[in-house]
Amino acid sequence: MSLKGVRIGFGLTGSHCTYDAVFPEIEKLVNEGAEVVPVVTATVKGTTTRFGKGEDWVQRIEDLTGNKVIDSIVKAEPLGPKMPLDCMVISPMTGVSMSKFANAMNDSPVLMAAKATLRNSKPIVLGISTNDALGLNGVNLMRLMATKNVYFIPFGQDDPENKPNSLVARMGLTRDTIVAALNGRQFQPVIVERFRDPE
Repeated sequence: MSLKGVRIGFGLTGSHCTYDAVFPEIEKLVNEGAEVVPVVTATVKGTTTRFGKGEDWVQRIEDLTGNKVIDSIVKAEPLGPKMPLDCMVISPMTGVSMSKFANAMNDSPVLMAAKATLRNSKPIVLGISTNDALGLNGVNLMRLMATKNVYFIPFGQDDPENKPNSLVARMGLTRDTIVAALNGRQFQPVIVERFRDPE
């Protein structure tokens, strides 16, 4: 299936260490002809870390997609009835955002965009990156895995010795997961040995 002309929302949340793995996947979508609509949380936009400045990441995704970021709940709401997406990706998705999404709390532009897309019965694709997916957040992970129209980029433990509760998606499978989701399927296998993945 070609993604040419497919309108894909791409939400970033605050897992700053994962951006370098995510941006090449956005570039692949753009190069295939998808229209990528970037959406960011306040954490992405306003935080400086050892991985870079928020404003630089925002500029980079705008340059890559050719679209201005959606950075407020007000700007994200029209993605429901007025400017619908074919698919909404949230990658990386932190444990905080996963917890809120699983409990119907849409208090950020990214989560509003996801809610708006679910309202239209369109797929949501999640690329998790969280240190507590096998801890207290496990219940939220399982709730989302059982939710209609929610799909996951295959994920696994990234550092089982030092961070045994941590799960990170295999970002190189983003496109394949989107294609499967657009066809109503979860790309398989969904649980992979992430820490052995060379990507």
